Amino acid sequence: MATAKKTTKAAAKSAPKAAKKAAPKKAPKSLLEEITANLKKAGLLSIPVQTLNEDMESSRYFEGDFKEFIAAAKALGAKAVFVDTLYLEEEEFYYDSGIDDEEYFDDCDEEECEVIDANDEDKEDATLLYPEDLHGLDLGLLRPELAKYEKYVGEPCGVRLTIPGADHLEVEIFAEWYDQFAEIVDEASYAIEVNPEEALKVIEKNSDEVNGVV
Repeated sequence: MATAKKTTKAAAKSAPKAAKKAAPKKAPKSLLEEITANLKKAGLLSIPVQTLNEDMESSRYFEGDFKEFIAAAKALGAKAVFVDTLYLEEEEFYYDSGIDDEEYFDDCDEEECEVIDANDEDKEDATLLYPEDLHGLDLGLLRPELAKYEKYVGEPCGVRLTIPGADHLEVEIFAEWYDQFAEIVDEASYAIEVNPEEALKVIEKNSDEVNGVV
């Protein structure tokens, strides 16, 4: 009569083990999810809000980081924090001189708003540019690398946290990619403000390279 073979402990250890199924990777948390989790951990309720008219809001902007903001919220006796999601807007890709379009065209007369003729006798005045003249310029013409951020238009780029009160205390926290985007926009805008004529030369050079003009 055949007998069953006994398996020693050593043999059992050396026997190949069945491969374990790899656990599915968790999707990384969004900035909003991380902020909400940290607020909850700090004992503060997260209240989603949407700002409809920023001009009507009376706010004090907090100049610290997120941890310092939480400490300030606790010191002020806050039980909750308003959380407003911010989105990348298409208009952020264009130069903003700080002048309102309607106000600019209402204030200037017909001669001031008229485009300067290239054959004007006063060549020196004809080539004189001011940053305001480039208001609304596509900054991507000056800094082509901005094109890689176009895919984020309409996507969440940060959150605005506000401690409720008579004078709202608020801070804005942005995603890393948006900080990089904003830095390029600031550099391009500064280049226009310092020397708009030189900025136009760079734009022409970039355009020539794109079109293959030597």
